[in-house]
Amino acid sequence: MKLAFVSAGAAQALVHATAKAAGLAVEGSFGAVGAMLEKLNAGEAADVVILTRAQVEQLAKEGRVLAETVADLGTVATAIAVRATDPPPDISGEAPLRAALLAADAIYFPDPARATAGIHFASVLDKLGIAEKVRDKIRNFPNGTTSMREMAGASGHPLGCTQATEIIATAGIELVGALPRGFDLDTTYTAAVDSRAADPKAARDFVARLTSPQGKRERQALGFA
Repeated sequence: MKLAFVSAGAAQALVHATAKAAGLAVEGSFGAVGAMLEKLNAGEAADVVILTRAQVEQLAKEGRVLAETVADLGTVATAIAVRATDPPPDISGEAPLRAALLAADAIYFPDPARATAGIHFASVLDKLGIAEKVRDKIRNFPNGTTSMREMAGASGHPLGCTQATEIIATAGIELVGALPRGFDLDTTYTAAVDSRAADPKAARDFVARLTSPQGKRERQALGFA
């Protein structure tokens, strides 16, 4: 059996792991939440929708997802990453984070207009007062997964920023840690059954399994709190 998803990229690894354990196939779209919402608005079919809590709650109010199926997966920190071969920098506060970013050969992060982590990290660069100084180092990609995959194959000593789940799921990349206090962001991701689901029962069962108390340990291992 296949289930179709329109989902934030932050939940992609968890969805695939849960589907594999349930013997289900996965199809559909995973990526920046802004882009995924655009796909839904354009009519892309889905059985399960996973976006930020605010987005899913709005979809429930509009009757586009089944309100009684809305359930949180957990929160995900926006975090810093290095290649697995590079030493982790100090990012414990404002000054160390600024120094680490200025020292990086390149800075990888997702779409600063439509991705949760990308929007936030662009504001972090502004807050640190270095947006213009690092402008030529910035490497943007449509979503966090692609950003981290590209960084894994980069030369020099790059740094990356995206959701912790996408860092953990990418081979060749290591999680340094969440952005320090004052620059941090925790995002709650929420699942629901699409009101147009082809198989509402299978979709309900999957959301229940994905968000169950029994699955908390696996969610934590993949970067959810």
